[in-house]
Order: sequence, then structure tokens, then C-alpha cells
Amino acid sequence: MEEYLSEKEKWERVKAQVRESAPTVLVAIAVVAVAIAGWRWWQGHLDEQRIEAGGKYTQMLRALGQGNRTEAMVLLGELEREYPTSPYADQARLLAARVRVDDGDLDRAANELTAVAQHSTDKDLALVARLRLARVQIAQRKPDDALATLGTVEPGAFAAAYHEVRGDAYYAKGDKTAALGEYRSAQAAKAGADARLLDLKIADLGSDVPVIASTATSSAPRPGK
Repeated sequence: MEEYLSEKEKWERVKAQVRESAPTVLVAIAVVAVAIAGWRWWQGHLDEQRIEAGGKYTQMLRALGQGNRTEAMVLLGELEREYPTSPYADQARLLAARVRVDDGDLDRAANELTAVAQHSTDKDLALVARLRLARVQIAQRKPDDALATLGTVEPGAFAAAYHEVRGDAYYAKGDKTAALGEYRSAQAAKAGADARLLDLKIADLGSDVPVIASTATSSAPRPGK
């Protein structure tokens, strides 16, 4: 039928279609514009929060550097209340835990580390917190809790440290065989890195733990004999 319409009639039809669809198009444009404006506002808000949280963390570092632990803990509380999901809040909790350990307040140190281990959105920070929490639990004479804290998580780049702290936990339990196994796994994971303390731990246990695997291997008949 199109071939029988004049150019004027075709143009009138096009204009009618435009008039009919104009409201829908305008609404779509408005929705997109509002969405873009909202996204930009949210990004700006997040950037502002990151800057503010970073500023408080810097103030906390400065306060600790000046020996003002009271002010540092006040700033930590503000970070936890105002920016609970910020990586700076997690960093501040790790820092506060170290201060608590230095003060001998292991319970409060464990609380700070547990918060990061369980709630941090940064995988590496959570792994570090879990590792430090296990060390605190060993110091609290809770080696079973330390082993549970380390659990079966994949430690990634922290594999050597996880093996070593597991070894410390087993040693605290009196299980020297398991401790030696973990220390040797840690030694292998370090792959040539400076590990003098770990070498001392292995040397200290080496004479106490019978090397069952080596004995069995040496007594087994060789192929072809």
C-alpha cells in the first residue's frame, strides 16, 4: 500500500507516529538521565566517605605515633560507627588489636580481630586478621580455638604463615609430631625465604620426633633387590 501514498501522506504518517511515541521516548530519556545523575551522586558520596575515613585513619596513626592511645581509640570508635564497611575501619581494627596485645589486653584484641576476620569484604585483610587472631588465641592458651580459627580456609599467599601458626598451636597442645609436620610445610611454602626462626623450631623438634617415614623407607627393599 505504501507505493500508492503520496510523499505528503507518508510524511503525515511519520509525524503521527512520532507524536504517538513521543511521551514514551521522553519518559525513557528522563529515567536514563535520573539514573545517570543518581549513579554519579552515589560515586561522589562513596569517594567522599573514602576520603573522610582515610582522614580519620591517618589521625589515628598520628595519635598512636604521639603516644596518645586514648585519642586513637576514640578515633577507632568513630571509624567503626560512621564507616563500618570501609577498608580503613578494618585497618584501624587491626592496628587497635596490636595496641591491645602490647597492653596485654588479649580479650579485646581478639574481639577486634574477630570483627575483621568475619566481616571484612577485603579477602586479604580477613586472612591476616584470622592469622593474628589464632596467635592471640595461642597466647590465651586456647590452641584448639586457634586451630578452629585457621580452619580449612584457603590462605593463598599466607600459606607459609598459616602452616607455621598451626604448628605453634599443635606444639601448645603437646602434639609435637603434628607441629613438626606443619613447620616443615611452612618451610617448603617459604621457598628459600629467610626463615631462621622456623629453622630453629624444626631443629628443636627434629630430635624429639621420630622420622617414621624415613625409617620405613630405609628398611623397605629396593627395587630390583
